[in-house]
Amino acid sequence: MERSLKIIALSLGLLLALPGIASAQNGEYDVFVPISKYISQGDAESFSAWFADNLDVSIGSRSNNCSKNQARQIVKGFFENNPPRSFSISHTAGKGNMKYAIGTLKTGGETFLLTLFVNIDGAGYKIQHLKIETMP
Repeated sequence: MERSLKIIALSLGLLLALPGIASAQNGEYDVFVPISKYISQGDAESFSAWFADNLDVSIGSRSNNCSKNQARQIVKGFFENNPPRSFSISHTAGKGNMKYAIGTLKTGGETFLLTLFVNIDGAGYKIQHLKIETMP
């Protein structure tokens, strides 16, 4: 019995670590919790696991519709030039299969406003649009 409980607990822990699978408060999964963690850490590799196969990436005045791999390289370069010190989400909303979040990223010398749009499909939540703007 005790071994069965340990296996169930381990299985649940693995499910909670997978994108788009777990549930949180009130039975609703908060996709922005793990995404925020990866942004805070400047972990472009883990963050990009949430990217759709094609997405819009806007950084400052540059906007690109790109593949997941291209977006990963863009975000990696951004994090290398602007190592994150903290990231916090100030607003989330959504309807149906779309959600968005607005957050503040603080780096060594600048503060950025991030907007994330995610869509849910059969494979879970995927980021469709990432916008990074310099805050005045």
